[in-house]
Amino acid sequence: MILDNYNPIWETEEHSDLREMAHEFMATEITPHAERFAENHQVDRDLWNKAGDNGLLCISVPEEYGGGGGDFSHEAVVLYEQGLAGDDSWGYAIHSTIVAPYIVEYGTEEQKQRWLPKLASGEMVGAIAMTEPTTGSDLKAIRTNATRDGDGLIINGSKTFITNGTQAGLVIIVTRTSDAPGARGISLVVAEVDGLEGFERGRVLAKLGAHGQDTRELSFTNMRVPAANILGGEAGEGQGFIQLMQQLPQERLAVAISGVGQAEAAVRQTIAYTKERQLFGHTVMDFQNTKFVLAECATETLAAKTFIDYCIKEHDAGRLTSEQASAAKYWATDVQNSVIDRCLQLWGGYGFMMEYPIARMYAGARVQQIYAGTNEVMKDLISREF
Repeated sequence: MILDNYNPIWETEEHSDLREMAHEFMATEITPHAERFAENHQVDRDLWNKAGDNGLLCISVPEEYGGGGGDFSHEAVVLYEQGLAGDDSWGYAIHSTIVAPYIVEYGTEEQKQRWLPKLASGEMVGAIAMTEPTTGSDLKAIRTNATRDGDGLIINGSKTFITNGTQAGLVIIVTRTSDAPGARGISLVVAEVDGLEGFERGRVLAKLGAHGQDTRELSFTNMRVPAANILGGEAGEGQGFIQLMQQLPQERLAVAISGVGQAEAAVRQTIAYTKERQLFGHTVMDFQNTKFVLAECATETLAAKTFIDYCIKEHDAGRLTSEQASAAKYWATDVQNSVIDRCLQLWGGYGFMMEYPIARMYAGARVQQIYAGTNEVMKDLISREF
């Protein structure tokens, strides 16, 4: 099969060893529990501790802060293996690939020493609170605000669609810290929220897919945090929008990686199923339509995989542009949705049953074209360089 024996251009023996370890972790700690995670609307809390014990969290965080000392390509290995496992319950990408890098890149030394080891071990789960009930991709329009009160900040506002919202103990909050218009008044404030007065976890959101992911609303009512919790300290005040714009390309690339991983999972699972399923005295694979559909899906997945691997290499070299990351995100997630849809059709009625991974992947794939910036926004960002 054309997807076999594919080696990313950046992969080393170290990556290969990590891939094997991540694959085994998904197979033992996640896949067998997928239906239970969906019923509970969250993964088991100790999954994070187990991942930390196995060295799978914060792999790109420097070793002096408890991380693995790797780079983004190491994060990509875990993201891809999670996609291949067909999982969208575990909020690994938010915790390890998004939250931790904000602290590495912009945190003060005290902030790094305080928070990164707890994220790397799984003692704390990370989340980032950007989206508000009335504000999605337009982050300049956020209303959550933080006002000075002595050596503290009083935060009021609400956020929605927050991944890891149930289990998060550390939340990066996108908030206004001044009355400056547009992007100039935005800062990132880090809150240790467990037991914090004024912090409330709202309802668990009923979603089309990704049922095992703990997505919630969060609210802040006169919630007080130290002013020193502004990411980057005093120098970080008012820099939140710039920090977001600098980090969003990595978030979008992470979405693309998981998307291509799930597309490959759909192809592989469907090939196996159609070789076994009987129809009119033949296997479903015996029919020409099946062969043509799967040939197309495998080819499109390989093409997307090659593009994403190029982007990973460019990102680690510091050359990936925002436009390239936007292209990767929209293209990979479009391929993901198209491939999974066509694969599901070959499962017949069983493809519509949530007990089968193909159905869960189908339902969960749709949001990939929406979050981290909708695919329409991605195309607009690309076109700005024309």
